[in-house]
Amino acid sequence: MAELATIARPYAEALFKAAGSQAAALTGQTDALAAVAANAELRQFADNPKIAPADIVAVVTQAAKTPLDAKVSNLVGTVVENGRLAALPEIAAQFKALVNAQSGSSDATVYSAFPIDAAALADVVATLEKRFGRKLNATVEVDPELIGGIRVVVGDEVLDTSVKARLEQMKVALTA
Repeated sequence: MAELATIARPYAEALFKAAGSQAAALTGQTDALAAVAANAELRQFADNPKIAPADIVAVVTQAAKTPLDAKVSNLVGTVVENGRLAALPEIAAQFKALVNAQSGSSDATVYSAFPIDAAALADVVATLEKRFGRKLNATVEVDPELIGGIRVVVGDEVLDTSVKARLEQMKVALTA
């Protein structure tokens, strides 16, 4: 949704500038807040005009279940006062992208048909870092529909070496 991205950008950039060299340490807090703000019941509570903004900030802060840095607390207060709580997940995503850009790394999601143990994941990540030319922060998600192999998503780049993708390629070649 382009509108949320447009709304979120100034908030993410302001937090990034305010955090300076501590920005990487704040990503866990922003991720926790994003998870809280994604809750539909909480957003409905926040949209109630009878609830004071300070009360909404208190509920969001307590629901995050993590101590918040003063800069992140200020962000939450500003977002709530401006009625932009729904943009908080996008703010967290853009903030994380800025932190990754600063450190020269990217987030990668590795979809696998089977669970990958830590040693195998380290080997896969090392190979993927050579392939993509940057450091990767990998998370693994199990997707049995792949049948075998892996599918890697890094930003807008996709590397699909799964059996499902190969079968789709064979299907296209045979029906063409």
